[in-house]
Amino acid sequence: MEKKYLVYALTVLVLLVALFNYTTIKSYLTGNVIDSDEEIEVLKMGLIPADDAAEMLRAYEPVKEYLSRELGIPVEIQVTNDYTAAIEAMKYKHIDMAWFGPFSYIMASDVAGAEAIVNGVRRSDGKTDYHSIIVVNVNSGIKTLADLKGKSFAFVDPASTSGNLMPRKILIENGIDPEKDFSNYYYAGTHNAAEYAISNGKVDAAADSDNSYDKMIAEGEIDPNVNIIIYKSEAIPGSPIAVRGDLPEELKERITQALVNMDEQTINKVDGWGDIASYQKVSDADYDIIRDIAQVLNMDVASA
Repeated sequence: MEKKYLVYALTVLVLLVALFNYTTIKSYLTGNVIDSDEEIEVLKMGLIPADDAAEMLRAYEPVKEYLSRELGIPVEIQVTNDYTAAIEAMKYKHIDMAWFGPFSYIMASDVAGAEAIVNGVRRSDGKTDYHSIIVVNVNSGIKTLADLKGKSFAFVDPASTSGNLMPRKILIENGIDPEKDFSNYYYAGTHNAAEYAISNGKVDAAADSDNSYDKMIAEGEIDPNVNIIIYKSEAIPGSPIAVRGDLPEELKERITQALVNMDEQTINKVDGWGDIASYQKVSDADYDIIRDIAQVLNMDVASA
């Protein structure tokens, strides 16, 4: 009887070891290695390219210094080449946290295990949301969405919320097929580049966010009498800062609290954040509405 139990126990042990090795190898091959005890010696933050990379790095220097001081470890910040590069960087642990747009966040959540922790609260109205806008050149002859047919158009990036996901929803709901009804379209790469393409007459119309548009107007980079808004979307959940889901829980909580407790003086120094007064906690579920829109539009959130 004892011999039978011994054989049974050894069989179970062998199966458990085999299962462990399979799971570990699979995780390694897919880039989803889980190591909750990982020691972070340098915290690496990624930024999606909303503006000129050098300008963004300069603007975020106060955040780098603040987080390094609060967390007690060095912090490095990098601007990725595009939205997909930020998702890939988190997937392969080249960055530990990132500022994403809502659509790129749900892609990062699906592909890289990202977890949204905070988003910004505006000083002017206490809200966290923003809007996608359709902007046209004053000389384009475009007055309404219907006038976009046969014109040239610039989206921002395939993973942009206000620069691709929402404008496609707007266009389709208004009887415009982006794949058939434009004379041509392309991705400008950044919000600023889309606005410059309009003001320079390179395209007739483009998608943007109201945050980016207002910032460029305030800084004199574009003229509201040349770059004309013809449509504004429904509210979009604010862009989150997200961390790698497999970071130690204690570190994730410290990062979250540091951002929530960030003083307004430091926030004010970061002009890339726009009119932000503070940060508040968010959860992954706050971005389910973006998942729903992506599903309706048949857009793949696992394509990064």
